[in-house]
Amino acid sequence: MENKKALILFSGGLDSTTVLHHALSKGYDCTALTIDYNQRHIYEVKSSQEYLKKENIDGLIFKIDLSQIGGSALTDNEVEVPIESQPGIPITYVPARNTIFLSIASAYAEKLSITEIFIGVNQIDYSGYPDCRPEFVDSIQNTINLGTKVGVTGGSILINAPLINMAKGEIIRYGMELGIDYSRTVSCYQADSEGRACGKCDSCKFRKEGFKLAGIKDPTRYKN
Repeated sequence: MENKKALILFSGGLDSTTVLHHALSKGYDCTALTIDYNQRHIYEVKSSQEYLKKENIDGLIFKIDLSQIGGSALTDNEVEVPIESQPGIPITYVPARNTIFLSIASAYAEKLSITEIFIGVNQIDYSGYPDCRPEFVDSIQNTINLGTKVGVTGGSILINAPLINMAKGEIIRYGMELGIDYSRTVSCYQADSEGRACGKCDSCKFRKEGFKLAGIKDPTRYKN
């Protein structure tokens, strides 16, 4: 029987890597889609492609320049990545990022006759981004199926978010069960040119705490 096909939104970070291996463990034939959106942490694009090559997984790169919109510390070099927690939605939120990413993914999925998209969004240990919530995932899935040929001709595109209700420690423990080497993943919002993490941004803090709660030694390479 032909394998089920899935398109994985893949940044090379902890969550998307876990989602990739989750899908592989469920018997999916995976294609990974990496979005190069001219982000500050551009090293993640290089890291993601090295990871896919080593794992012998087909990968696609889509380039879009979200710095033309700006409005985020991840797309505007004039805005510093905060190292202190902020009230409300932090400046690291990229306006409509997952709406844009899932729209691009749905276009590829339709072209490649793939009916399932996987994304590593999480609403437990995260920075409060509105596009990481289950109600968003449900809504964008409905919109995609209303606005695509496959959706109006009897088919559908399903968006899977298997980590959405898992704490970071749970995700890490699950990933270890799947055999993931997390030292090969990059999560930092401002990793240097060698992929070393700052250890201070929100993403680093959630990652550090996740390894601590999982009872697993943190394999992340830090600048200091």
